[in-house]
Amino acid sequence: MSQPRAFVSRMMHPDAIAVIGEATDMEVWPDDPPPSAEQLRAKLADAEGVLINIMDRVDTALLDAAPNLRVISQLAAGLDNVDVAECTRRGILLGSTPGILSKAVADHAFALLLSAARRVVESDKWVRGNNWELAFHPNYWLGNEVQSSTLGIVGLGQIGLEVARRAQGFDMRVLYHSRNRRPEAEAQLGLTYASLDELLSQSDYVSLHCPLTPETRHLINADALRKMKSTAILVNISRGPVVDTDALCQALREGWIGGAGLDVVDPEPIPDDHPLLFMDNVTITPHIGSASVLSRRAMSIMAAQNLVNGLSGQRLVHCANPELYERLGI
Repeated sequence: MSQPRAFVSRMMHPDAIAVIGEATDMEVWPDDPPPSAEQLRAKLADAEGVLINIMDRVDTALLDAAPNLRVISQLAAGLDNVDVAECTRRGILLGSTPGILSKAVADHAFALLLSAARRVVESDKWVRGNNWELAFHPNYWLGNEVQSSTLGIVGLGQIGLEVARRAQGFDMRVLYHSRNRRPEAEAQLGLTYASLDELLSQSDYVSLHCPLTPETRHLINADALRKMKSTAILVNISRGPVVDTDALCQALREGWIGGAGLDVVDPEPIPDDHPLLFMDNVTITPHIGSASVLSRRAMSIMAAQNLVNGLSGQRLVHCANPELYERLGI
């Protein structure tokens, strides 16, 4: 009996590849750069399952080119690159990998916060440029205190909660704004719910952890940035379009805010001539929030199992459209 055809859009942890290879007729994209939209459509012409990541866009054009597709497994928690409604309409199961990456992403959010606060990357470049002429000067390389400052968390999901837990170690006052209030978290972690305007105006650090939706696209725009303290630091580890990039560039250039730590940008990847790359008060990492060895292995295995389960007629480890189970008789 022939095995279902599956395409994997990027090489990943060998343990995950082994899971897929044992259960499917698998093809793995061999290159480090992702397949183009045209290449991905060609690879899915006769595929029944695909494992993708956030650089792969699943839209109507792709789905039209993949008439046999039964399951899409995403190596990420979010699905903003996927037309979820259209997949559901066509009866295609969608898998994702939430929960596993929360702690690693929260660690990286704090790494960006601390780096921007204490000007780590900026001063590192200065040293590497042979500019360290002074043994010590009391007025050089002054940064912001983190301990006992105010942190504003926008989006109190699993990652936001992990960031709040880390803030406790720095004796930070934590405000949060989210779609739903979290009374248990407020009691357990000493959090204070605030309107977005209150959070922006009172916080020394604003950390973004909301999903990208039509409502959150450009949530941090020029008006929002003008409400922040002139010394405040913005951390974005959610999705690039949550922030209006043009407004952020203006805010950083004109001193509306003190700095930014960004793991995600818009556009992504960032062009090599983008203004953000030439600003000293910005730290940018290449969307590596979940890039710890343990987290990426666990994510890869869950994504692989989602794919294999869907192709074998079983329920996914985590399904974004479980309403399909009844229709598909699973």
